[in-house]
Amino acid sequence: MNVIGLETHPPGLTRLAWRSWNALQLVFTIAWTACWICLAQAVLALSGGNRRAPLKMASRLWAPGLLFGAGAKLQVEGLERVDFSKPHVFVANHQSMIDVCALFRALPVPIRFVIKQELERVPFIGWYARSMGMIFIKRGRAREAAERLHGIVALVRGGDSLCAFPEGTRSRDGSIRAFKGGAFQVALQAGVPVVPIAIDGSGEVLPLSGFRVRPGTITVRIGDPIPTTGLRIGDRHALAQRAHDAVAAMHACARM
Repeated sequence: MNVIGLETHPPGLTRLAWRSWNALQLVFTIAWTACWICLAQAVLALSGGNRRAPLKMASRLWAPGLLFGAGAKLQVEGLERVDFSKPHVFVANHQSMIDVCALFRALPVPIRFVIKQELERVPFIGWYARSMGMIFIKRGRAREAAERLHGIVALVRGGDSLCAFPEGTRSRDGSIRAFKGGAFQVALQAGVPVVPIAIDGSGEVLPLSGFRVRPGTITVRIGDPIPTTGLRIGDRHALAQRAHDAVAAMHACARM
């Protein structure tokens, strides 16, 4: 979805064209999301509360549509490293809101995201997230976040996979901040591997501020699973550091 020939026009006209195009993309994003949320809720009701079908809809229909609308090409590397028949805790760096779309599309299993508490009040988004079993965490209250994460340990043990952005917020400059320990505590309690994921390019497609979308390539690199067998809850910070280092190494390789 490139705007053709903009380089031949004055900068002011170029900015106006991009703003107009982004306004259309925003309308499409809202309408597309609202439509699929309503359909997902209908499927959830008809399936007796089984969330797997609606979550697959997000992976195969909603997320690809938004990526296409943004002009984003998705590249996925390392799928062969993970046994997706078993539950995992996936942890990724966070550059943009479009990271959620990229991960929904990249991972071939239904996943539940750990998301910030503020989204629970957003129309449609909060409604959808609650019904799909997403986990809301209030930033800045680590103890409360850890306690709420404990509630999903049984779900992970039962076969559900979790996806978290352990930096706690989106990066403004692309650097990878320290990982918080909550998601790793869930992995340790559930006894499932942690899978590090490096996302590159999403911050250029949809930057942190505003809705300034630009076409580009988003790369999702999946690292080797980190086993938690034999580890204790007290090892969560060391586990978080190991996952951080794995994500940082994959991200650094992408920039070379």
